[in-house]
Amino acid sequence: MKRVLFVLTLAGGLCACSHGPTLSTEDRLALYREHAGAPVNSFRLDRTMGTTNWTPLGDQAVAVWQSANRGFLLELRSRCNGLGPAGRIQVTNSMGQVTARLDRVVPGSAMGSAMGSSVGPSCRIESIRPIDGSALREAKRELREAEYIEQSAAPPEADAG
Repeated sequence: MKRVLFVLTLAGGLCACSHGPTLSTEDRLALYREHAGAPVNSFRLDRTMGTTNWTPLGDQAVAVWQSANRGFLLELRSRCNGLGPAGRIQVTNSMGQVTARLDRVVPGSAMGSAMGSSVGPSCRIESIRPIDGSALREAKRELREAEYIEQSAAPPEADAG
């Protein structure tokens, strides 16, 4: 019986580790900031970037991805209502160039109204910082490994019977 419990506990621990540690929104944003370079004034927007290749980081920041290794951390001037639950976002631009302090992020839930008769919420981009995607992935992997080691080192629960 103890062997079955051990196997089930180990399997549960491995499943939990496969998803990685759960970071708070603030911790996730801090991790992205840590792996972002110095602010840049603008970047060239890929045709599909910003609609499906994005990562919400709370209600004041979002990462948009050109590839698995290259992205941009967009920090917004103020809180952006609807960013968290949005399924898509739109990033405004001028001829494919996204510029800090001029362009905006529009949450997907607001896109229909922004293009229709009433203007939906849009959120001005305050700063743009390039993200080193490979370094960010490595940091996330290290966090998962540290979480696994921490869980493995925890003392076993007392046997009740």
